[in-house]
Amino acid sequence: MDTKRITHLALLTAISLILFTVEAQIPPPVPVPGVKLGLANIITVYVAFRFGIWDALMVLLARIVLGSAVTGAVGAMIFSLSGGLLCWLVMIPLRRILTQKQIWVCGVVGAVFHNIGQTLACIAVYQTTAVLVYLPALLLSGMATGLFTGLTAQYLLKRLEGRL
Repeated sequence: MDTKRITHLALLTAISLILFTVEAQIPPPVPVPGVKLGLANIITVYVAFRFGIWDALMVLLARIVLGSAVTGAVGAMIFSLSGGLLCWLVMIPLRRILTQKQIWVCGVVGAVFHNIGQTLACIAVYQTTAVLVYLPALLLSGMATGLFTGLTAQYLLKRLEGRL
């Protein structure tokens, strides 16, 4: 990697961490555990399509580890990791087939799989399937917030094309 690329990825990681930290301070919009805006995913999707899937994984992992440490939510890191990694795994084939005008789809699908990953981690940690009652609300909110994050990442890619 060259210095310019490392610098860009470091700055994007910092922006992602700031979004994650700020969002952690916002009260949940609905009384369902796990529902959040997912603003930091804007950066993950952007990096996946602008720099590549492996760079997106590095930014994602750095954000999750540092974000958990900064917010004091180290115990919740397993949920962030499981959701984030499942989201990243579905980005791999999507990145290959989506056009510049379809990147928003990655935000929606990624958010849905992020919620599925977190639910699976919750089932494993708490040894109960009772948490599945929250899954429909998580999936609906994930589609809505994923649409926003995906459209925002798509807009950023278009606006910043050739500037970085």
